[in-house]
Amino acid sequence: MRIALVHDYLMQGMRGAERVLAVFHDLYPDAPIYTLLYDPERMGAATEGWDIRTSFLQRLPGAKPLHRKLFLLMPPAVERLDLREYDLVISASSAWVKNVRPAPSATHICYCYSPARFLWHWSEEYIRSLRAGPIARGLIRATLPRLRRWDKRSTPRVTDFVAISRTVQERIRRYFERDSVVIHPPVDTERFQPVEGHEDYFLIVSNLNPYKRVDLAIEAFNRLKLPLIVVGRGPEYKRLRRLAGPTVELLGWREDEEVTELVARCRAFVMPQEEDFGITPLEAQSSGRPVIAYGAGGALETIMEGATGLFFSEQTPESLCAAVERFEEMQFAPHACRGNALRFSVPRFKQQFTALVQEVLAR
Repeated sequence: MRIALVHDYLMQGMRGAERVLAVFHDLYPDAPIYTLLYDPERMGAATEGWDIRTSFLQRLPGAKPLHRKLFLLMPPAVERLDLREYDLVISASSAWVKNVRPAPSATHICYCYSPARFLWHWSEEYIRSLRAGPIARGLIRATLPRLRRWDKRSTPRVTDFVAISRTVQERIRRYFERDSVVIHPPVDTERFQPVEGHEDYFLIVSNLNPYKRVDLAIEAFNRLKLPLIVVGRGPEYKRLRRLAGPTVELLGWREDEEVTELVARCRAFVMPQEEDFGITPLEAQSSGRPVIAYGAGGALETIMEGATGLFFSEQTPESLCAAVERFEEMQFAPHACRGNALRFSVPRFKQQFTALVQEVLAR
């Protein structure tokens, strides 16, 4: 069987979606990987040796740094990826590549991180994040309905949808009027292991985009005067540095080995944003560490309230402060945290996904 993997972009290093793609590559090592744009320098050694095939956007001057503003070119770039020779296409998509055109006889399974947030439920936040002028914002806003129609019209090209969480499953039903099954993303429970003892700092590991709400965590820990370490880079980095008080430290990005150590030795992991799923809180639990999370989205499926972490109910510094104060009075067993994370291990994901592929092909 001729198999192809398709991924939106390979532009920002090995983050959550890229680590899932690495597991797909491990499952199907001979399958080429089609993507809209690829930056080998930022992806580093992790993708060396992969058969990566890009769209015509790769040849456009300045396309890599400007890729978030090229949304009008994305539909033709997606549809011109030539997948006619493949029997099975597996797309892993949070935006565009679920709309590829496989051969009419091919099977197309979409592992959907979410229907495109900027099109369906995060449009205004996306427009603001582009930092464009009022005329440009108006033009972008006017094009979104057309892109939504294209996005929905293309869904019949997908044979079966697989959602990463019940939250995403509901979005697929609402926006695309399609059913899906849920297979949670894999967590590297071998890399993230418990260690003896922990230190007093709380930890965030995140890309620093506005919706990650690291600002409210910084404000909360400024008030509490408790140590918070933030690992990550992104457009919010400079603003967050200005917000940070004496007990908050922003480290930027760190190598995997250092991140693993920081996660294993934190007092607790903090997730102030709503995530579609959220792999980093499970990496913390795999390391035996509890999580303090905003009680919405994927966190409700990955954190056991009172056993492996606790929730705060409002995205405000006051609500997070109250949760941290409750946390101070509670005890969490490392073995319970790790046991919960093992439900999302890489071997379990591989077994579930290959079983689904066999079922779809048989059908």
